[in-house]
Amino acid sequence: MRILILGGTGEASALARGLAGTPGRDVTLSLAGRTASPKPEPVPTRTGGFGGPEGLARHLAREGIGLLVDATHPFAARMSRNAALAAAQAGVPILALRRPGWARQQGDDWTQVASMAEAAAALGPAPRRVFLTIGRQEVAAFAAAPQHDYVVRTIEPIGDALPVPRLTRIRARGPFDAGTEAAFLASAGIAVLVSKNSGGAATYGKVLAARRLSLPVVMVARPDKPAVPQVPDAEAALALILSGELPPRG
Repeated sequence: MRILILGGTGEASALARGLAGTPGRDVTLSLAGRTASPKPEPVPTRTGGFGGPEGLARHLAREGIGLLVDATHPFAARMSRNAALAAAQAGVPILALRRPGWARQQGDDWTQVASMAEAAAALGPAPRRVFLTIGRQEVAAFAAAPQHDYVVRTIEPIGDALPVPRLTRIRARGPFDAGTEAAFLASAGIAVLVSKNSGGAATYGKVLAARRLSLPVVMVARPDKPAVPQVPDAEAALALILSGELPPRG
């Protein structure tokens, strides 16, 4: 059986590692291409888009894909919609790997918002030093609140043309543990964090660090995703696939 994993997450890589070399399965991992130097993977990879749901449906049919796994980022709403539509058009089973989101714990000071625009507004009128942990694609939304000093940490470089006047750029690749994050937040004089509710352990260190330092967090809620068969982690996805009990065709 040929399996296409839509990836870009740790769970996608973990599933690819689990499936690599298993008999009777030909696995390809598809990456969006936003990271110039992705980590090596144990299965063949492809990079770039498909041309919308129709293009992905044609790819599924042309390559004889027997299972489509949507293991994209929790905020990759468009890709998940395209995957669900393409699976339905091509009549291919689809399985979504969706990690649970974070829940507010005792000691957390969260303001929960539905969008980046709401996050910028939630920072308030008084100037603050803000740590943006949202990825480089979303930084421009904070041009609406130019009174703040922003610090953004990304894997890839950010262009100089962003309309955010006071922006400190840091390039680094995680994961970062809570101790490292707490030391950084304190040394950088951060007053508030802005984070996507990505879930998972890999980036939870910043949430733990904010709790330790009693720093407020503006937490952006996840977008809605299509209703397709889903599992919470790579282990569950691997067990289901190896059992041969595939979800219904899309």
